[in-house]
Amino acid sequence: MTCPVSYAVDNGVARISFDRPEDGNPFNLDSARALLDAVLQAKADRARVIVLESAGRFFSVGGDLGVFATADQPEPLLLELAEIAHRATVELVRGDAVVVSAVQGTAAGIGFSLAAAADVIVAADTAKFSLAYTAVGLSPDGGGSLLVHTLGLHGVLRLALLGDLLTAQEAHSAGLVARVVPAVELGGTVDNVVEHLRRGSAAALAATKRLVRQAAEPALETALRDEAVTISRLAGGPDGREGVAAFIEKRRPRFT
Repeated sequence: MTCPVSYAVDNGVARISFDRPEDGNPFNLDSARALLDAVLQAKADRARVIVLESAGRFFSVGGDLGVFATADQPEPLLLELAEIAHRATVELVRGDAVVVSAVQGTAAGIGFSLAAAADVIVAADTAKFSLAYTAVGLSPDGGGSLLVHTLGLHGVLRLALLGDLLTAQEAHSAGLVARVVPAVELGGTVDNVVEHLRRGSAAALAATKRLVRQAAEPALETALRDEAVTISRLAGGPDGREGVAAFIEKRRPRFT
């Protein structure tokens, strides 16, 4: 089976790519483990910049609901998945490397959270962001609740409770996305951003990132643990099971 995440490093720049385009780059245990391995490898390689990107039309459609639907015990599965993903998130956020995400299409669920774990987001004008958890009876993970620091309390509640989509232009206006460009220019724009960062002072960039990140969320690990426990508990409950089943069966869920 092809690895769901590819890794390459060159001249201080590590590129981590979600690489299951035929399925929309869904997130499951294999993806989480491969992502964590890649992030740790970038740390070992002393990458100054990490680029998170993906192949195909979508950045990531989010959790692999097909796998969740067939799990005999979804609660421990979701807990393990969230905890591995959250370790990768902590490494990205706390690490010295400046993280850039390149979003060319839909970033949904944990795909949204992982894109937002970057320090700089560059998006194609076709990109859309969605916190799609409650539609399937689940709650945010991957740091989705921490989007309040960028989008504000009611901005996140709108996305999470009503299921609204955030366009690339709206995300830029809210300060989440640094650059919005035509899809054909995404790669070149990301390269320009990366080169700008690569030419800068690694020590100054790392220190600045640490100061700003620490001010925004000093208790990152605690918040992520709360997310992991909550989504796993909901996954094992009747609404989580019904929401995932309804999505797979393409029908409206019948929640309790």
